[in-house]
Amino acid sequence: MTIYNQKTTMDWRKQLRINERKTETVIGMFILIYGLIGLFIDYYINPVLHSLPFKDAIVALLSFKIHPTATLIMLAVAGISIIITFALHDRIILFGTDYHAVTSQNARTLEEQQLYNVIAEMQVAAGLRYMPKVYIIEADYMNAFASGYNEKSALIAITRGLLQKLNRSELQAVIAHELSHIRHQDIKLTLVASVLSNLMLIAIDILFYNAIFGGGRRRGRNEEEGNANRLLLIIILLRYLLPIITLLLMLYLSRTREYMADAGAVELTRDNSPLAHALLKISGDHRQNSDYYQNEYQRTPHEGVRRAAYIFDPGQAGISTQRSIFSLFSTHPAIKDRLKALGFESVKK
Repeated sequence: MTIYNQKTTMDWRKQLRINERKTETVIGMFILIYGLIGLFIDYYINPVLHSLPFKDAIVALLSFKIHPTATLIMLAVAGISIIITFALHDRIILFGTDYHAVTSQNARTLEEQQLYNVIAEMQVAAGLRYMPKVYIIEADYMNAFASGYNEKSALIAITRGLLQKLNRSELQAVIAHELSHIRHQDIKLTLVASVLSNLMLIAIDILFYNAIFGGGRRRGRNEEEGNANRLLLIIILLRYLLPIITLLLMLYLSRTREYMADAGAVELTRDNSPLAHALLKISGDHRQNSDYYQNEYQRTPHEGVRRAAYIFDPGQAGISTQRSIFSLFSTHPAIKDRLKALGFESVKK
């Protein structure tokens, strides 16, 4: 048996501190971007500011010499978005899926009872104080994720396909991987980056379509029309620039977190083979059923939020979970690289 690199396994406490700093950075960037959008809107809709140099106009807004109405509104929206993200994180991350909670009392089948028992066992092995909430997503594709903003609020969700197609040791390894995400607290970083990035795109889409379809009904003096046109221009620019900015925020999710969770799974199970076999099964299943799963993923709303949290990125099997620029990039290392890190240098197809 090849043991995972011990130095990597033991670095999770350092990674925890890094994840916390990254989470704060993502939240700060989100607030900053919303504030900048507000400043630009204030500038373009206020005729008084147009007679000033751009720098002086921004200073006037920031010093409240001219009231930055749009900026304050956008900052309030950003704050409310962050509060909603933490308050309703479980509903947001599961939104659009057909799911149900599993407890020790309501397990419907022996499979569900086994799942709950495995998570309870591994929770003790991981030294976590709280049992995560357990959810099963009624989907045929094999995948799993953990989410939450801290250990107490954490949840683990797995698909019915994964539950049925993995044996107990492989299921245990996947659960250990997800519990490691919770222990490392990178679930908070993934949640914040995924949800806030998607909320940002939704917000600018609302502004964009309102400006496009509502602008034609606005008629008035030339100055008012000029202001409306300038506002429309900035919204159109943001509509195409923000996806790039949000993509950069998503790529800020280091692939190291997946290596660390893999290492944590090996540490908890004392064996690297079950996780390697599980990753191969999940990857092979996606490639074998790529056309069917493509429809399954795209039929499920909100996959953009879950994609970074999944144990396996469907994009690596050529499956697009959403029709956007995000589908071109992956926040996960390639399966062959994860297997190599686990001690498996080559794998026969």
